Amino acid sequence: MKKFYIATAIPYVNALPHVGNALDYVLADTISRYYQMQGYAVFFSTGSDEHGQKIAEKAAEQHQATQAYVDSMVPGWKDFAKALNIEYSYWIRTTEPKHVKAAQLIWKKLEPYIYKKSYTGWYCVGHEEFVTELQYKTNKGVCPDHNKPYVKISEENYFFKLTEFGTKIKEAIAKDEYKVVPAVRKNEVMALLNSGLEDISISREAKRLKWGVPVPGDPSQVMYVWFEALMNYITTLDYPSGENFKTFWPADIQIVGKDIIRFHAVIWPAMLMGLDLPLPKQLLVHGHIQVANQKMSKTIGNVISPLDIVKDYGIDAFRYYFLRHIPTQGDGDFTWERFEDAYNNELGNELGNLVQRVASMINRYQEGVIGIIPEASHDTVPYQEAMADLRLDKALDYLWVLVKGLNQYIDEEKPWEIAKAEDGQHLQEVLAYTVSSLLQISQMLLPFLPNTSAAIKATFEKEVVKPYEGVLFPKIYLHTKDARAGHKHGAH
Repeated sequence: MKKFYIATAIPYVNALPHVGNALDYVLADTISRYYQMQGYAVFFSTGSDEHGQKIAEKAAEQHQATQAYVDSMVPGWKDFAKALNIEYSYWIRTTEPKHVKAAQLIWKKLEPYIYKKSYTGWYCVGHEEFVTELQYKTNKGVCPDHNKPYVKISEENYFFKLTEFGTKIKEAIAKDEYKVVPAVRKNEVMALLNSGLEDISISREAKRLKWGVPVPGDPSQVMYVWFEALMNYITTLDYPSGENFKTFWPADIQIVGKDIIRFHAVIWPAMLMGLDLPLPKQLLVHGHIQVANQKMSKTIGNVISPLDIVKDYGIDAFRYYFLRHIPTQGDGDFTWERFEDAYNNELGNELGNLVQRVASMINRYQEGVIGIIPEASHDTVPYQEAMADLRLDKALDYLWVLVKGLNQYIDEEKPWEIAKAEDGQHLQEVLAYTVSSLLQISQMLLPFLPNTSAAIKATFEKEVVKPYEGVLFPKIYLHTKDARAGHKHGAH
């Protein structure tokens, strides 16, 4: 059987999930379902990053032991993934014994590239990383993301010889052996590599930060959280000798946001080269989501909660907007008006009404009997190409061309007039063709909108229409007014 391994970045669990995390999850879940549909055995890994200073500080704020704090946070993250209908194979926790044990083994294997030295530098607690003197000066001593001054730290740390791998990483990316998608992100990584790398600090003094994986053979140090967290992509597979590792590595796709590209496109490949392991095949880097062209911020009060959208409009409506209207490989924008328009017009009018229309005509004119359903004939190549190119938004665009085309076909064929003319055979052919097309559309929709796909199939897959209880995508106006009725909330 063909194998496919996809993984998302694993977020810190020191806060509640946000839209960026949701985007990681729905992109990975859609790709995972697509490959399962193609007959692949798929391993889909996600998880939680549970070490480091930010976690320790948050636990102290909550007056909890650090392990108890992360144990209390993880269920909420898993519930969040479940609410988005995310079907992962394994949830890796960086505090679980198999990860800790494998992380220490990885450190030992990388020891030829590790050395210890004293270091003084500017440190951002929020990012849990040192910044260069140039970054410090450019930002006037204050982290622009956290609006907090950098802290000067002097300590003895272990360093990883990142400088030894720059040329090799450049070659792998240039040849697309390690494919960074989209091209603009590939160029960004190449520019970073061309500007010259520095060796990186990969440990912290335990007297300052105890919460982390101890460095093997040196209890005075713990591993730097980012260095250790990257290892999750192989520890989740039971590296080094687990069957999953032997079966699924290298990863086919890793999905990350553009703000953590340096760790994934430079540091992680260097670590893998140091371990003499093959690199992942592709790194899909998605952009950021703004609200009405403004950065999401609690201060502005424009933070969008994915769970609020799911609660009011359903899981598939959330997935649809963020998979089609947020470019897979670029930045995207959310407004309630745009979301509600997509929900009511594209999902409600174009797809939901289409399903209802076809079912009701078969019930009215043929007593619910569909008859023999012909083989669907739509060209799926544009859809397959969009999926192969990791442009999920374009795959959905193509599906909507089919949805609109089928609506147009019904308007042109006018089954109601064929029924009046009592041409039963022609009517049966027209309606059977619409069912055939809907079933093909529902199959291609499956990775994106699993519930909707299942509902369409359940309605039409037998020779008799099975009534669907309720309405697919009933009209909802919570944030915009219905132009016709002037009401805020209604149904078909």
